[in-house]
Amino acid sequence: MRAVATRYDGGFTPAGQFSPLPGVRFWTIFNEPNFGEDLGPQAIDGSRVSAAPMMYRRLVNAGWSALKATGHGRDTILIGEFAARGMSAKPSRQTRQGFPGNYGQTKPLIFIRTLYCVNSRYQALRGRAARRVGCPTDAAGSRRFRRLNPGLFRASGVGDHPAPDNLPPTIDGTSDPNFATIADLGRLETTLDRVNRVYGSTKKYDIYNDEYGYITHPPSRSHYVSPATAAYYINWAEYLSWKNPRVKSYMQYLLKDPQPNPPNSPYAGYASGLEYDNGQPKPAYNAYRLPLYLPKTRFAPRANVEVWGDARPAPFMQRDANGPQTVSIQLNDETIRTVRATEPRGYFDLRMRFATSGTLRLAYTYPSSDPFLPLGVAGSTVYSRSVKIKVHQA
Repeated sequence: MRAVATRYDGGFTPAGQFSPLPGVRFWTIFNEPNFGEDLGPQAIDGSRVSAAPMMYRRLVNAGWSALKATGHGRDTILIGEFAARGMSAKPSRQTRQGFPGNYGQTKPLIFIRTLYCVNSRYQALRGRAARRVGCPTDAAGSRRFRRLNPGLFRASGVGDHPAPDNLPPTIDGTSDPNFATIADLGRLETTLDRVNRVYGSTKKYDIYNDEYGYITHPPSRSHYVSPATAAYYINWAEYLSWKNPRVKSYMQYLLKDPQPNPPNSPYAGYASGLEYDNGQPKPAYNAYRLPLYLPKTRFAPRANVEVWGDARPAPFMQRDANGPQTVSIQLNDETIRTVRATEPRGYFDLRMRFATSGTLRLAYTYPSSDPFLPLGVAGSTVYSRSVKIKVHQA
């Protein structure tokens, strides 16, 4: 971490070059530390002792110290990046280590409590239970814990990968109280607040939703969602993320599906891309480029209907001095309202009345001249996914 942070401090010029490399100002310490294939073993002694939180605590301390020592103290620094689910099971003939064992996933809220050295009742661990997971064993040690682990208490936010598998973003499917899917973000926020309060901290961590997407069928088979449903769900999820004041980001994962290995496999890898593996766009491609979501799509003629969306390309074009950027709201291919993209990330949220039923979409036209746009993009118009609305006539 120290080497990478030094290289990208904004002032490092590699041998043979004449100008420094750009500075990096956004960091995250590790990826999915509650996933055994990233950090293992997750648990030892028949999964009775959670080992990975202790290791991750040390990684956070080392990463935090390296960033501070190399001039990145004012940067955005995230911890966490948690996988949203996990497993717990006692050893058996089939799974002699139980779960999570070496390579499984620890449920994220359990991981967080152990990381902060508290039990399920949010009381500081003591004695042998504390010692086994690298925590203070007495009250004096707990009083030093916050000072000795600054990254756990002074980071800019916590990363979460809250994909709810194949379900709508309001349902976690299991009601497990220790998961951190998008439907569980309230519990994640509460858990982070409570572990901080144990040590006298009033920190209210921002949540960075920075890995989200739906595996689709096709290319995978079995129980995965259709490409059209995935497009609908990612817009819905981004709307929910935008509404939550503690959620500071929303990121699509992946851009392009991996190639199935072996070919024609029923499971085509983590096929959550906006494109198929051959580069052909899925419906989610347009949905992500121009998000559109209506909480209600069936309403009375005089209803004041919420229309939310995002002209995602617009902020970049504004920075390139292309003038005010707008996005059109179209009903049955006809523009019924033009919205100026003034919000820093291009979002808008407004109320509209509709006299007739039909198909709603967004349209955005790229500036006609921009040297940074790929060949053929300048002056072209792109569209969101289409949303059917139904006006109930009296």
